[in-house]
Amino acid sequence: MRYFPVSLAVAVAVLSCLSLQATAAASGPSALEPAYETSLPPAPAFTQRTLANGLRVYAMRDTSVSEVAVNVWYDVGGKDDPKGRSGLAHLFEHLMFKSSRNLPAGGFTGLAEDVGGSNDASTEDDYTRYFETVPAAYLERMLFAEADRMAGLVVDAPTLASERKVVKEEIGTRVQSQAYGRLVQEYLPALSYARLPYARPAIGCGDDLDAATLEEVRAFHATYYRPDNAVLVVAGHFDPEQLDRWIDRYFAPIARPATPIPRVDLSEPPRETASRQTVYEPATPLPAVVKSYPLPRDDHADTPALMVLDALLSAGASARLNAHLVRQRSLAQSASTRFERRRLGGYLAVYAILAGDVDVDAGEAALSEEVAKLRDAPVTAEELSRAKNQLLTAALRSRETPDGRAMALGRAVLVAGDARADQRQLAAALAVSAADVQRVANTYLLERRAATLRYLPIDAAPAGTKGDTIAVRPTVVETTLTPAPDLPVVTLAPPDERIALPAAGPAVLPTIPAPLEWRLRNGLRVVLVEKRGAPLLTLAMVTPDGSASDPLGRAGLAELGTALMTTGRAAASNGDIAARVEALGGSLGSGAGLDAASVTLNVGAASRSAALAILADIVRRPAFAADDIERARGQALDALDGYGEDPMRIARRVASRAVFGDAPYGRPSSGTAASLKAITRDDLAAAHARAWQPARASLVMVGDVSAAQARELAEAAFGDWRVDAVGEASPPQATSTPKPRVIVVDMPEVSQAAIVVARPALARNDPDWYAALVANAALGGGSASRLNAELRYKRALTYDAGSVLSQTRQPGSLVAATLTRPEVAASAVELILAELRRLGAEPMDAAELQARKQLVIGEFSRRVGTGAGVAGLIGDHAAQAMALSELDRFIAAVERVTPQAVRQAARRSFDPDGASIVVVGDAKRFADALRKTHPRVESMSVSDALR
Repeated sequence: MRYFPVSLAVAVAVLSCLSLQATAAASGPSALEPAYETSLPPAPAFTQRTLANGLRVYAMRDTSVSEVAVNVWYDVGGKDDPKGRSGLAHLFEHLMFKSSRNLPAGGFTGLAEDVGGSNDASTEDDYTRYFETVPAAYLERMLFAEADRMAGLVVDAPTLASERKVVKEEIGTRVQSQAYGRLVQEYLPALSYARLPYARPAIGCGDDLDAATLEEVRAFHATYYRPDNAVLVVAGHFDPEQLDRWIDRYFAPIARPATPIPRVDLSEPPRETASRQTVYEPATPLPAVVKSYPLPRDDHADTPALMVLDALLSAGASARLNAHLVRQRSLAQSASTRFERRRLGGYLAVYAILAGDVDVDAGEAALSEEVAKLRDAPVTAEELSRAKNQLLTAALRSRETPDGRAMALGRAVLVAGDARADQRQLAAALAVSAADVQRVANTYLLERRAATLRYLPIDAAPAGTKGDTIAVRPTVVETTLTPAPDLPVVTLAPPDERIALPAAGPAVLPTIPAPLEWRLRNGLRVVLVEKRGAPLLTLAMVTPDGSASDPLGRAGLAELGTALMTTGRAAASNGDIAARVEALGGSLGSGAGLDAASVTLNVGAASRSAALAILADIVRRPAFAADDIERARGQALDALDGYGEDPMRIARRVASRAVFGDAPYGRPSSGTAASLKAITRDDLAAAHARAWQPARASLVMVGDVSAAQARELAEAAFGDWRVDAVGEASPPQATSTPKPRVIVVDMPEVSQAAIVVARPALARNDPDWYAALVANAALGGGSASRLNAELRYKRALTYDAGSVLSQTRQPGSLVAATLTRPEVAASAVELILAELRRLGAEPMDAAELQARKQLVIGEFSRRVGTGAGVAGLIGDHAAQAMALSELDRFIAAVERVTPQAVRQAARRSFDPDGASIVVVGDAKRFADALRKTHPRVESMSVSDALR
């Protein structure tokens, strides 16, 4: 039940296929490489029907997968919240997971998870989406449950009171505690609209939620949550005739109310006068500048050209904002756009999170300059082609899963008003010309229409200066809601009157990847997984040298070096790596975990030869140019400064040190200010020579490529790779075993306290690891975990609580964490400790054990459903020195876990007596209470925590 802000939803699955002669020439196409496609393939097929009660049903069948996605979209969102009641639609995102006529409280939460599925919901301005992905055998059960909460949701006073508290905790987490949360959730919408109710935060505000009465909440549900205001989308593995029968059985009997549905049908008046405002906010690591320009409705003919314009500005590292403001001029730590496509009218916001020492005037001028360039001159053919490729490949990747396809179709229906809108808009985007881009820039991105906001840290305010007030304007039109006097009140049926959940159907087993593995003559390990269907390819290079290999005094070296490999230049061509990848419609990523570093490249399969050549340049020939190093170092230092505004990031950092002490796993992978400043080019080159050797590295290829093609491609790109033998890194070991600690880090006046309880745990190759994985699923995995049950659903202390069991070559850690109100932080700590203790003290009952095993198996099965997921799993196994045969035995190993095995693993890795406790927040509001049960509390400042 999470609130996700709207981002650009690229449309239907297509081939990433525009001819890019410059890249092909530089990379040397192979004879195996097919010609680039130039036409748009058909949209995914679907059937459509409308029931007599008005429910619109769309079905997309795909028997190549083992799961099925069920989406119910309600045509109600933040824009429909009544006057003075912002957040009601979002509140129902929570209430709909409580009780219905046949499902008691908490019944829906575990319904998908307990069979290996997932479920969630999101509230946007134009709609609310409820979605589940489950094994195909449980489709009927999910249809029954969705119909039950549509027709028979229980909305009573205790439920309302509890979920209102949870939503307010979420507002505290996402708006008040998150860096730039208020900018994104409150100020930017209010800045962008003068009439449309999009100006209000869809997440809601606490005062409005407190003011809502039970009668108003019930009236809101009766008004909008009905079959003629809903769209049902089913995608994945199902029998069409059986699906129709189930829908007729469960949804057709739901009555269609006679009352009309209120509709917001307005337009935003043209903005003809520029505005500029400044606010000073806490939890703001770096200054930000945003310029918002109004856009037309999503179904407008100019939307395709605006899609391309947005991609030119923001799609990838080589897009204009990042290339010019971040990489070339070092004005910003990050720069991008927020492209809001809405039913009644959207906006394009260009923004920059400025580098630490950059003047705000300079940042604003740079943003204005980039927008002016689009108005003043046509974009180049190369840029235009790159932007289109980015849109197309993103569309294809977003449709890899049944839920992704359901998401695209449902959004098209409710935002653009046509299930085929995405296909039509993408087809039009392919035909957009440079002149079209310039025309829409001169139509919509005019300076007189810009609303500019400077979002500055609170300590940047001059003495006696107050920031501007960014409030919803009185001209914004809001609906009113009159509670009907005769609304039926639904209650939970007595146990003997409840309709039982439908039985599971025949099981459809997931396809587990079958890797093919070989070595080149130089020792490079190559792993191939053929994944036919979508013409996509994921490439990954992995080396078993991560941040734990950083030398003493050089923490952050692996992370900085890996970032430079993909954001800098290659020595062979001195060309921009990101631009070459993104010209293919590809995306590039890198990272350094504790045990390994990796580089990942995602492209259309037609670009396989060029992509391998680029990957070889990245891995074999990084330039480590001086200006690239200084830019990356500055960004890393700015990011580290941002830790000081984030209680949870500080808590995790301190907890890691408490668990591991001065051992390699205890040092911060992102480094410290001192270590980052100490890193030299020689350090980077030496670390690269140690880590990236063919005999130690693995090349992973997943996607639409044959074994013969893969062998030829790997040999062409890496067959002649030779390096001088360099010894492996030998980082210093711990001098002592840390004792558990209780640490308070004081951050005065922050709205929430971050709690982390952490302790040593097992290595990935430990015989008890699978049992520990199931134990972690019970403790903090998913919405139906014990931590969420106790802290969120029972006591409304938090929006979310969870736990993570590390997967590492050496013994790692178990981390349980949550955010809560400072005054209840001490109580939350004790509840977490109690749940840790219970895992080792009481054997898990059969029902919970089976449900948690299915959750673990389901997450694994969904991960192998995408090329990137498979590549990630194989990379993990390489990092952990695990045989790839573990992939094939994973499900069976989890299924064999017994209650006794869980209890044994819990005693080894979950016992709270061996755990350290870290609480970060306003100490005066919780430290005394914490000391009553933990008298040896240590106090620490934020600056000490970041050292």
